[in-house]
Amino acid sequence: MKKKVAYFVGIKGVGMAPLAIYMKQAGFSVTGTDVSDRFITDEVLEQAKIPILTNFLPSHITRRTDVVIATGAHGGKTNPEVRKALKLGIPVFMHGQMLGNIMSGKEGVAVSGCHGKTTTASALAFLLSTSGFDPSYSIGTSTIIGLGPAGHHGSGNIFIAEADEYMTCPVTDPTPRFLWQKPKMLIITNIEYDHPDAFPTFNDVKNAFLRLTENVDAKGTVIACIDNRHVRELLPFIKRNVVTYGFSKDADFRIYSFSLLEGVSFMKVANKTVEIAEFMLNIAGKHNMLNLLAASVAANFSGCSWEKIKANIKNFQGSKRRFEKIEEVADVLFYDDYAHHPSEIRATLAACRNWYPKRYIIVLFQPHTFSRTKILFKEFATSFSDCDEVIVTDIYPSAREAFDPTISSKLLVAEIKKIKKQAMHLPGKVDAVAYLKKHYVPKSIVMTMGAGDIYKWHDDLIPMYKAVSL
Repeated sequence: MKKKVAYFVGIKGVGMAPLAIYMKQAGFSVTGTDVSDRFITDEVLEQAKIPILTNFLPSHITRRTDVVIATGAHGGKTNPEVRKALKLGIPVFMHGQMLGNIMSGKEGVAVSGCHGKTTTASALAFLLSTSGFDPSYSIGTSTIIGLGPAGHHGSGNIFIAEADEYMTCPVTDPTPRFLWQKPKMLIITNIEYDHPDAFPTFNDVKNAFLRLTENVDAKGTVIACIDNRHVRELLPFIKRNVVTYGFSKDADFRIYSFSLLEGVSFMKVANKTVEIAEFMLNIAGKHNMLNLLAASVAANFSGCSWEKIKANIKNFQGSKRRFEKIEEVADVLFYDDYAHHPSEIRATLAACRNWYPKRYIIVLFQPHTFSRTKILFKEFATSFSDCDEVIVTDIYPSAREAFDPTISSKLLVAEIKKIKKQAMHLPGKVDAVAYLKKHYVPKSIVMTMGAGDIYKWHDDLIPMYKAVSL
């Protein structure tokens, strides 16, 4: 029997690549196209033996193609390959739509929230996989440490997916992506104002999340972080069974005691009636305690015992680009993190400071999008209190917005300097490597941070530090 052919337009995206791997494992013949630049997902796509074409050419689409999956990053339905598919009558689905289609035939678990989706979804996939459930999942990163690619077609009936609030396609469809999903279980990690280009007001964001809860199966469950003020405000309006978690005393599942040590954390968890267990975690930060608690509650509701959760959670080490330790050179530690919102930056740096209270922390921050930098300007300026030095690079532009001359990294640095003297603007990688070579700090941490391509800078930073430390 001939395999059905699935073609991905923009296959290297952190959402698209896991979905492509999932579909290949599900029995499709998968190929796709993207730009030629090396990206974080190239390696897992190559390992999956998925061919990647370059340039978006209509000739890539033929009548042998059964389905096309597209992303808004490359024009969505205005992309020349997508237009060719539509002309030929080939079904075209945006990424969010395809996730929803897959979830409709499974016991879907949607993981939503402005921050923490990837870590929470990855932890849930890890807990269920290591407990013998073999779930399917498509999670917005390249790799889950200890599991492999972030896309997997399992033998079980559970399907875990990130539920992203951003637009289905900025060019043609403003529908929040997560509204295509109709899960049996929904996790809400937090609600904040993160996409000013997609939501004119914060109320629009809150309303989108409320609409998402209405997509949950009538007999399903919403697992919500009650510590987040905006989630708490939403609770009275949710018409589904709600289970809360957090540090708050009124949470259904509560972290009532915790300790943050260098390289390891502990949290004690109870429900409304009994103490459940003390969990050892190999992932840093109070914010990640919340993420792992959400994953643990979801795993338990999916049939996993607390004994198995306790045994396996200590082996979870996160996912790619989430407080990821890259390398250690002499006495310098290199980390990378995807944080690109003020709340994420604060949480990541607080976690880093807790784990390494005596080290000198240097952050290389690459702001992501002009609109976010402009709207959250004051919040960004106050986000770096837990590092010793911050170097801000030029803003990483998005294909979905135009250049804005009224905002710049230089302006952001000037604002940061009102609070922290050790702040500077260095345009790019060459400047940063040269500066750090001249200003070697023993026993320091060098952390790249941002949603752009700054993670690639370690390829130049690490060899330089190795040479300097000889």
